[in-house]
Amino acid sequence: MSETTSVIDVCIAGTGSYVPERILTNAELAAKVDTSDEWIFTRTGIRERRIAAEGEFTSHMASKAAERALEQAGLKAEDLELIIVATITPDTPTPATACYVQQRLGASRAVAFDISAACSGFLYAMKISKRLISDGAFKNALIIGAEKLSSITNWEDRSTCVLFGDGAGAAVLRRSEPGEGSIVATEMGTDGNLTHLLMIPGGGTACPITSENVNDNLHTLNMQGKEVFKVAVNRMKEAAEKVIARAGWHPEDIACIIPHQANRRIIDAIADRLAVPNDRVFINLDKYGNTSAAAVAIALDEANRTGAFKRGDHIVLVVFGAGLTWAAAAIRW
Repeated sequence: MSETTSVIDVCIAGTGSYVPERILTNAELAAKVDTSDEWIFTRTGIRERRIAAEGEFTSHMASKAAERALEQAGLKAEDLELIIVATITPDTPTPATACYVQQRLGASRAVAFDISAACSGFLYAMKISKRLISDGAFKNALIIGAEKLSSITNWEDRSTCVLFGDGAGAAVLRRSEPGEGSIVATEMGTDGNLTHLLMIPGGGTACPITSENVNDNLHTLNMQGKEVFKVAVNRMKEAAEKVIARAGWHPEDIACIIPHQANRRIIDAIADRLAVPNDRVFINLDKYGNTSAAAVAIALDEANRTGAFKRGDHIVLVVFGAGLTWAAAAIRW
């Protein structure tokens, strides 16, 4: 799904991120399941991931990332008008995690709600909030990708437990001032025919968790990795190409590409197909693993704060997740 012309330009005024203190290394996982540091790293590019502390929920991590984004944007929580949290690991099925974040921040004026698009959620939230701001409904928005994937990981399944981690990333969007950057183009899509490739089979109305099935790990992530890989590369390439074309850019115009941090082989394949040099592709997968909706948001904040791009540079974000879903954004910083 592409976009029509926006009335008001929208920029990213600030970014923030938070990851838990606890580091879980490949060596520690190798002591629990049949794997090794070499096996994990060569196949995924992951060396370690962060695990939330006991009593540390998705809303806690989301709020900490949000506070840092608000500080960088120079915006007070009480002046926020919209909060969107992208997550598949909410604190509670209802109310939305965004409501807890609103309470923690003291953002009493903000409309707050969650969206569920797995790893694509942060860019789905970006497109939604960009449209709402550009149409004049809101002046600003806080978008957050936050996950506690350790709570839905089967720690006995070596094919999935090595992949995931916890964390949160956030961005403040607002109307652009003259001379500022803008979110130039966005793209998102879904193929519901492939829901079976990446899912949590239990816990919903189709398969409630009961005393009879509670030990069957139906509440944990289930993934058909090879099939997901093939679709992910193609859909991410197509989405990135669409926003680059609509922005009127060429590969050589792009200062930084920030892809979903799921697998190093996917990232390398995307960079190759888009003809962008590897030194312009931002990667922090080795430190955090796949944090789903938080992944591209954390990477955006780290890239921003470490100088991977500067004012006026062209950057591209591109993601892929369960659903199957995908999205991309072309941004003039």
